[in-house]
Amino acid sequence: MFNVVLVNPEIPPNTGNIGRLCVAVGARLHLIKPLGFHIDDKHLKRAGLDYWQKLDLVIWESLDHYLRSVVPGRIVLTGSKRGRLYYQVEFKAWDHILFGPETSGLTGDLFDQFPSRIARIPINLQKTRSLNLSTAAGIIVFEGLRQLNVVPGSGSQ
Repeated sequence: MFNVVLVNPEIPPNTGNIGRLCVAVGARLHLIKPLGFHIDDKHLKRAGLDYWQKLDLVIWESLDHYLRSVVPGRIVLTGSKRGRLYYQVEFKAWDHILFGPETSGLTGDLFDQFPSRIARIPINLQKTRSLNLSTAAGIIVFEGLRQLNVVPGSGSQ
């Protein structure tokens, strides 16, 4: 249904939680190296629990390699400071939704490269700089499912 893409993820439990989200909704998870952990990290597996073996997972050696392999019009970037509100972005089946590293987010050059499809979750930036990565992924993915009228587990996928 969707492709959830983590660019240089740093925190294993976030990746594990997002992997569990992907299993729950039928999404594919893409991890783009370098990773801030080993893929067999016990914290990653603990967060994903026994769902990790059910995960549709693709690991990319670099962001450049990934970008050369994906149709640019299918990419949705996420950020806390730029773009349209996430529910104003039109999601399509099989979109690739990119999330940046926990400590820095996606780079400015990516936003410059793909300026038309940026989803922003509104938060009070005077009080916090961002949401937890797995929280943000859940918000964006479920908005995409809502727009496509997909209810996971109901047979509508």
